[in-house]
Amino acid sequence: MSEQKITPCLWFDRNAEEAVAHYLSIFRNARVVSSRRYGDAGPGAKGAVMTIAFEIEGYRFLALNGGLHFQFTPAISLIVDCETQDEVDALWDCLSEGGTPGRCGWLTDKFGVSWQIVPSLIPSIMQSGDEKAIERLMPAVLPMQKLDVAKLQQAYAAD
Repeated sequence: MSEQKITPCLWFDRNAEEAVAHYLSIFRNARVVSSRRYGDAGPGAKGAVMTIAFEIEGYRFLALNGGLHFQFTPAISLIVDCETQDEVDALWDCLSEGGTPGRCGWLTDKFGVSWQIVPSLIPSIMQSGDEKAIERLMPAVLPMQKLDVAKLQQAYAAD
Protein backbone atom coordinates (compact mmCIF):
# COMPACT_ATOMS: atom_id res chain seq x y z
CA MET A 1 0.00 0.00 0.00
CA SER A 2 1.21 3.48 -0.89
CA GLU A 3 2.18 5.91 1.87
CA GLN A 4 0.69 8.68 -0.26
CA LYS A 5 -2.93 9.08 0.84
CA ILE A 6 -4.09 11.36 -1.99
CA THR A 7 -3.24 10.69 -5.65
CA PRO A 8 -4.06 13.27 -8.32
CA CYS A 9 -5.90 11.81 -11.31
CA LEU A 10 -5.16 13.53 -14.61
CA TRP A 11 -8.03 13.06 -17.10
CA PHE A 12 -6.92 12.86 -20.72
CA ASP A 13 -9.00 12.34 -23.84
CA ARG A 14 -7.05 9.46 -25.41
CA ASN A 15 -3.43 10.58 -25.06
CA ALA A 16 -2.52 9.51 -21.51
CA GLU A 17 0.33 7.33 -22.80
CA GLU A 18 1.83 10.22 -24.77
CA ALA A 19 1.49 12.58 -21.79
CA VAL A 20 3.05 10.14 -19.33
CA ALA A 21 5.94 9.42 -21.72
CA HIS A 22 6.47 13.18 -22.06
CA TYR A 23 6.55 13.73 -18.29
CA LEU A 24 8.87 10.75 -17.76
CA SER A 25 11.28 12.21 -20.34
CA ILE A 26 11.42 15.53 -18.45
CA PHE A 27 11.85 14.46 -14.84
CA ARG A 28 14.92 12.41 -13.84
CA ASN A 29 13.20 10.55 -11.02
CA ALA A 30 10.10 9.29 -12.80
CA ARG A 31 8.64 5.89 -13.65
CA VAL A 32 5.52 4.02 -14.67
CA VAL A 33 4.16 1.99 -11.76
CA SER A 34 1.42 0.13 -13.61
CA SER A 35 -1.04 0.40 -16.46
CA ARG A 36 -4.45 -1.02 -17.16
CA ARG A 37 -6.22 -1.51 -20.48
CA TYR A 38 -9.90 -1.43 -21.32
CA GLY A 39 -11.54 -4.82 -21.67
CA ASP A 40 -14.81 -5.92 -23.23
CA ALA A 41 -16.84 -3.83 -20.77
CA GLY A 42 -15.31 -0.56 -22.09
CA PRO A 43 -16.12 2.26 -22.10
CA GLY A 44 -12.91 2.71 -24.11
CA ALA A 45 -11.87 0.56 -27.03
CA LYS A 46 -10.82 -2.93 -25.97
CA GLY A 47 -7.03 -3.01 -25.52
CA ALA A 48 -6.65 0.78 -25.29
CA VAL A 49 -4.94 2.18 -22.21
CA MET A 50 -7.45 3.02 -19.50
CA THR A 51 -5.09 4.15 -16.71
CA ILE A 52 -1.39 4.57 -16.07
CA ALA A 53 -0.12 4.92 -12.52
CA PHE A 54 3.17 6.82 -12.56
CA GLU A 55 5.52 8.60 -10.20
CA ILE A 56 7.41 11.85 -10.52
CA GLU A 57 9.96 12.65 -7.83
CA GLY A 58 8.32 10.16 -5.47
CA TYR A 59 4.75 11.45 -5.97
CA ARG A 60 2.20 9.16 -7.52
CA PHE A 61 -0.26 10.26 -10.22
CA LEU A 62 -2.88 8.44 -12.21
CA ALA A 63 -3.39 9.24 -15.90
CA LEU A 64 -6.83 8.26 -17.19
CA ASN A 65 -7.94 8.04 -20.81
CA GLY A 66 -11.48 9.13 -20.02
CA GLY A 67 -12.64 10.69 -23.27
CA LEU A 68 -13.79 14.18 -24.16
CA HIS A 69 -15.99 14.74 -21.11
CA PHE A 70 -13.63 17.02 -19.16
CA GLN A 71 -10.84 19.51 -19.79
CA PHE A 72 -8.01 20.68 -17.54
CA THR A 73 -8.23 24.13 -15.96
CA PRO A 74 -5.60 26.35 -14.34
CA ALA A 75 -7.70 26.24 -11.17
CA ILE A 76 -5.54 23.23 -10.27
CA SER A 77 -1.84 23.20 -11.05
CA LEU A 78 1.22 21.14 -10.26
CA ILE A 79 3.88 23.17 -8.44
CA VAL A 80 7.50 22.17 -8.99
CA ASP A 81 10.02 23.44 -6.44
CA CYS A 82 13.34 24.21 -8.16
CA GLU A 83 16.67 24.70 -6.40
CA THR A 84 18.53 26.43 -9.26
CA GLN A 85 17.96 28.61 -12.32
CA ASP A 86 19.19 25.72 -14.48
CA GLU A 87 16.42 23.54 -13.09
CA VAL A 88 13.83 26.30 -13.64
CA ASP A 89 15.05 26.77 -17.22
CA ALA A 90 15.08 23.07 -18.08
CA LEU A 91 11.64 22.33 -16.67
CA TRP A 92 10.08 25.51 -18.05
CA ASP A 93 11.48 24.89 -21.51
CA CYS A 94 10.38 21.25 -21.67
CA LEU A 95 6.95 21.68 -20.11
CA SER A 96 6.04 24.85 -22.03
CA GLU A 97 7.06 23.40 -25.42
CA GLY A 98 3.85 23.20 -27.43
CA GLY A 99 1.95 24.78 -24.55
CA THR A 100 1.28 28.29 -23.32
CA PRO A 101 3.52 30.28 -20.98
CA GLY A 102 1.75 32.23 -18.27
CA ARG A 103 2.78 34.78 -15.69
CA CYS A 104 4.51 34.27 -12.36
CA GLY A 105 6.05 30.90 -13.28
CA TRP A 106 2.77 29.37 -14.50
CA LEU A 107 2.45 27.52 -17.79
CA THR A 108 0.03 25.19 -19.48
CA ASP A 109 1.68 22.23 -21.20
CA LYS A 110 0.69 20.82 -24.58
CA PHE A 111 -1.79 18.47 -22.86
CA GLY A 112 -3.56 21.29 -21.03
CA VAL A 113 -2.07 20.56 -17.59
CA SER A 114 -1.15 23.69 -15.59
CA TRP A 115 2.23 23.83 -13.88
CA GLN A 116 4.02 26.34 -11.66
CA ILE A 117 7.80 26.23 -12.00
CA VAL A 118 8.95 27.96 -8.82
CA PRO A 119 12.42 28.66 -7.42
CA SER A 120 12.71 27.55 -3.77
CA LEU A 121 13.50 31.14 -2.86
CA ILE A 122 9.85 32.17 -3.32
CA PRO A 123 8.16 29.83 -0.83
CA SER A 124 10.94 30.42 1.71
CA ILE A 125 10.37 34.19 1.54
CA MET A 126 6.56 33.86 1.50
CA GLN A 127 6.64 31.65 4.61
CA SER A 128 9.27 33.73 6.42
CA GLY A 129 6.83 36.27 7.79
CA ASP A 130 9.17 39.04 6.60
CA GLU A 131 6.52 41.38 5.21
CA LYS A 132 9.07 43.84 3.79
CA ALA A 133 10.82 41.07 1.85
CA ILE A 134 7.46 39.82 0.54
CA GLU A 135 6.53 43.36 -0.53
CA ARG A 136 9.84 43.64 -2.44
CA LEU A 137 9.48 40.20 -4.00
CA MET A 138 5.94 40.44 -5.39
CA PRO A 139 6.53 43.32 -7.86
CA ALA A 140 9.49 41.36 -9.24
CA VAL A 141 7.48 38.14 -9.65
CA LEU A 142 4.29 39.54 -11.19
CA PRO A 143 5.59 40.68 -14.61
CA MET A 144 7.77 37.59 -15.18
CA GLN A 145 6.75 34.54 -17.14
CA LYS A 146 9.64 32.15 -16.46
CA LEU A 147 10.99 33.15 -13.07
CA ASP A 148 14.52 34.55 -12.89
CA VAL A 149 16.28 33.57 -9.66
CA ALA A 150 18.95 36.32 -9.88
CA LYS A 151 16.32 39.05 -10.30
CA LEU A 152 14.27 37.61 -7.47
CA GLN A 153 17.34 37.54 -5.21
CA GLN A 154 18.07 41.18 -6.12
CA ALA A 155 14.50 42.17 -5.20
CA TYR A 156 14.75 40.23 -1.95
CA ALA A 157 18.09 41.81 -1.01
CA ALA A 158 17.07 45.39 -1.93
CA ASP A 159 16.20 47.71 0.91
